[in-house]
Amino acid sequence: MLVEKPIADTLEDGRRICEASRATGLPVLVGHQRRHNPITRKAKAIVGAGTLGRPVSATVLCTWRKPRDYFDVAWRRQKGGGPILINLIHDIDLMRHLYGEIESVQALASNAVRGFEVEDTAVVALRFRNGALGTVTVSDTTVAPWNWDLSAGEAERFPRQDVNAHFYSGTEGSLTLPRLEVWRYREDQGAAQGWHDPLTLERTAVHAGCPYTEQLRHFAALVEGKEEAVCSALDGFRTLGATLAATQAAETGRAVTLSPDRGQEPKP
Repeated sequence: MLVEKPIADTLEDGRRICEASRATGLPVLVGHQRRHNPITRKAKAIVGAGTLGRPVSATVLCTWRKPRDYFDVAWRRQKGGGPILINLIHDIDLMRHLYGEIESVQALASNAVRGFEVEDTAVVALRFRNGALGTVTVSDTTVAPWNWDLSAGEAERFPRQDVNAHFYSGTEGSLTLPRLEVWRYREDQGAAQGWHDPLTLERTAVHAGCPYTEQLRHFAALVEGKEEAVCSALDGFRTLGATLAATQAAETGRAVTLSPDRGQEPKP
């Protein structure tokens, strides 16, 4: 089964899908299409190869402005229909895909610009299990190009901008997306490498590819039993848990720890 993201709008329903998949042995692919982008595949390979060293931080921007008529539909002005669950969930999924599981979430949200019931802006802080920290800013009321949709060129309806929106930093190097720039010190500079030394930039240009087309190809291979799900039901459930945790943290003003009921294994 191919399920559009999010896998569900509640943790309970998401858990039921995971349980049904496990009980029947039928795979579920959740439609987080960014995982199928050639840019993401290369980024996954770079991080997986240890090029960044130990992951330290991730800074992600998801900022743009939606037109006024977008909000003519009533549910888009109500809680639950905002940029956290509709848009930010993609960025959280991509961060999980590259940096691993999220341990806890803190967040702030605001509806000060439009005054609708739903948020128009949010800032989320994430703590990953590997010790790295991440921040994400999402707003659909700003005039800005710093978001995956405008920078990655996944959909022709968006005018592509030659900018970065994701920044991943580690002890040995840093990576930007979607431009796939790797920043690091040259090995021949010696051991005393620091902010006084020059950095070397290496950029990879990947072949263009439509992630939606690749997602369907992968789904067909999944049906035939030739491939494992790139984003399984459990993967989609964990991304949903982290995203809903951001909403909960913003509403309560408290950090939310991702517990087993959000798809995380119990701590030892």
